Amino acid sequence: MFKSVKLNAEQQFAATQKKGKQALEEKEKVRQEGADHVSKLRGLRLAKEAADKKIADKAALEKLAAKTKKKAPAAAAQASN
Repeated sequence: MFKSVKLNAEQQFAATQKKGKQALEEKEKVRQEGADHVSKLRGLRLAKEAADKKIADKAALEKLAAKTKKKAPAAAAQASN
């Protein structure tokens, strides 16, 4: 009888350990999925920021070119005087 009680306790302990290990693995899987999601969002945000910066730089360059074109005829007119 003692062996059966001991065997039953060992089986219950092993089952509890297995459930605990499975719960830990599931928790880690959920954590990893969350980290992957955050990483994906960060990549998308950085790509958008880079695209926005490129557009802003292009607009600033065009604005500078337009400003330079406006000044050039005025400078040429003063030089001819």
